[in-house]
Amino acid sequence: MKNPEIKVTETKLLSDNWYILNKVTFDYQKKDGKVESHIREVYDRGNGAAILLYNSSKKTVILTRQFRLPTYLNGNKTGMMIEVCAGLLDQDNAEQAVIRETEEETGYRLKEVKKVIETYMSPGSVTEILYLFVGEYDETMKVNDGGGLDAEQENIEVLEYTFDEAYGMIESGEITDAKTILLLQHAKIKGLI
Repeated sequence: MKNPEIKVTETKLLSDNWYILNKVTFDYQKKDGKVESHIREVYDRGNGAAILLYNSSKKTVILTRQFRLPTYLNGNKTGMMIEVCAGLLDQDNAEQAVIRETEEETGYRLKEVKKVIETYMSPGSVTEILYLFVGEYDETMKVNDGGGLDAEQENIEVLEYTFDEAYGMIESGEITDAKTILLLQHAKIKGLI
């Protein structure tokens, strides 16, 4: 199938309360040459980065737990999610952002990270590209308690699990976050731990 011809005909701002929600009207030329008009809502929150912190000698990983309202509204009884450290790029490049977020959320100051992949997590409605990283940590890198920034109303719990415990939490349903599952599976496939 060849790429369709797309022409955006209207973009209407619906909300800029937290991030940007637009109603976009576009023409889509089908493979038979006919043109259809489509209307979609598109949420633009910027791009983000996430990282799996691992310690190969201890065979452990650092994860975080925090409340996520959308999951609470969609059936997660507590709203709490166990995830890898993540955040928006803001004005940084992906590597700078993930190093910054790691220190803010977990208290570990990393010197080096390795990019694994970049992915669209919800391409039907969200513009975000998520850059996924891995980075090795040890106790000498711990510079504070982490927990996130008060100014951003973050209440993040820092967790350390053996890799096998964390990986098992995918099957048990304790870890349901896609970026975390992807990075744990990457670590398993590549034998990082």
